[in-house]
Formats: sequence, structure tokens, C-alpha cells
Amino acid sequence: METKTYAGISEEYAKLEHSKIVLIPVPYDGTSTWQKGADKGPKAFLEASENMELYDIETDSEVYRQGIYLTQPITINATPEAMVDAVHQETKSYIKKNKFVTVFGGEHSISIGTIRAFNEMFPSLTVLHIDAHADLRQSYDGSTCNHACAVYEASQNTNLIQVGIRSMDIMEKSIMNLDKTYFAHEMVMDDSWMDSAIDQMTDNVFITFDLDAFDPSILPSTGTPEPGGLFWYETLDFLKQVFAEKNVVGFDIVELCPNEIDKSSDFLAAKLYYKMLCYKFQNEDSKDNYEETYDESNILGNYLKFKEEDDY
Repeated sequence: METKTYAGISEEYAKLEHSKIVLIPVPYDGTSTWQKGADKGPKAFLEASENMELYDIETDSEVYRQGIYLTQPITINATPEAMVDAVHQETKSYIKKNKFVTVFGGEHSISIGTIRAFNEMFPSLTVLHIDAHADLRQSYDGSTCNHACAVYEASQNTNLIQVGIRSMDIMEKSIMNLDKTYFAHEMVMDDSWMDSAIDQMTDNVFITFDLDAFDPSILPSTGTPEPGGLFWYETLDFLKQVFAEKNVVGFDIVELCPNEIDKSSDFLAAKLYYKMLCYKFQNEDSKDNYEETYDESNILGNYLKFKEEDDY
């Protein structure tokens, strides 16, 4: 996977030292069980981004001017555990550099590493999980780092809020916090779910967005498309409120499985990523410093949840 600048922006806005935002591509698809191809998602997303207008009408902004540094892709894939560890370490290293860190997968197992990093670095973290699937299995196919386990660890160690769920195994119900789960069939009948979900969030929020949360009529190119999903403007309305009312500390987007014939899904993913950045930085001048809020004193307390070696 060739790494250029994000969206073809000039080097002036793409250098690490001048960028507030870091984008980490993770082209991994080692544990998916139906349609393969999520490893090609980051490349398709970046190609679509190069063909996207960089002025956002809604926020009257050009967020790329905040600086977006595109890292080399994480390609470690010997085992799911090795991939998760690499994502965890890389993500945390850029948080420590005072960057707003974003990750684009790859399948949803990459989020185990991103969530672990953010939970170690931010106190009282809410993980907002937007997805068609619950992803709450403790282990699947012999690994705790399977895509079906993407937010199990988050359910144990963070304030997990799940939105758009419409497919799960019955055993996941015993793990799920039903008061903090917003099922798609209920959301369509009652639009108060947005306020309810936000009211249950802590100040610091990390968003993990599985693209199969969208209805397949607007985004068919994903590994396991499920009918009855979210649509574009209701999704943006919710995200805009989250960014306005909470301190979103980072996000990842996963499960783009590109289709050579239809590029619309790639473009939607590109627009979603850019929109989320626009909402984060719309009230910030590009000349202002990005003020990260991770708590140095909290790192050890969160770290002890994970019995792993770390060089921090």
C-alpha cells in the first residue's frame, strides 16, 4: 500500500511537526468470516479522499489546514494478537505526541488496540460503538483478538455505549448493558435515542465506527451488510451533537470492503472521516495549538487493567 499525503494535500499541511491530526491506516483482514477484502479498505478510502472537495459547506471550513499526517500503514499480521499490540503501541505513541489520533481499518479487530491505547491515556473514557453487530464475544475462533470480540474488552474496562445494533448472538446479551444499547429497530421508532445516548456519556469519548452500521442501500461495500441500518443525515446529526457536547479524543473507522464496480461506499467512508474532523475542529483556528486532555497521572491506573509489557 503506497503512502502519499492524505487526500493529496500539500506537504505544508502533511508534516508531522505541523499537524494536529494523525491518520494511521491498518490494512488488516485476518479474522473476518464471510466476505474478505477489508484489508483493501484503507487504500480505497485514501484514493476516494483524493477525489473529494476539501471545503466543507456545513461547517464553512477546510479542516485539512489543521494538518493531517498520514503514517506508514501498520502491516504486522503474523497473528491477530501481534496486530492488536502493534496498533496499541502506535496509537499510544502519537497520543503522547499531543496529536488527535485517528485510525482507518481494516476489520474491526484493529479497534481492540486503539481502544486499549485511548483507555490507558484518558480518564473515565466512554467508547461510543456505532455498528450493526454487538461484537461482544470474549473469544472467537480461538482468539480474543477476533473481529467478533472488538468491544468485549471495552465492555469490561470503559463506559461502552452501543448504537445501531441489529445482529448478535444470544450469549452476547449476558455481557451487553441493555440500558446503554440502542437497537436499530427501536431507534427507528423513537428519535430520543440521540439525547439518551449522549446523556450517558462521560466527558471523554472515543468513537469506533463500523461502516456496516449504515444501511446497505447507501453503503453496500462492507464485509457483513445488515438491512435496517443508519442513513447519512441522521448519522451526521448524532455525530455533530456528540462532538459539540463531549470531548471526542479520537476515533477509528473500520470494515470498508471495497467493490471495484461501485466506488460510492469508498467515497462515503472518505466523506464520513472528513466530516468527523470538521465537527472536531470547526471552532478552532488552524494557528491554535491542539490541546490534548489525556491525564498523565491516570495512565498507570488504566494500564494495570492490561497485564502486558509496555515501554511507556
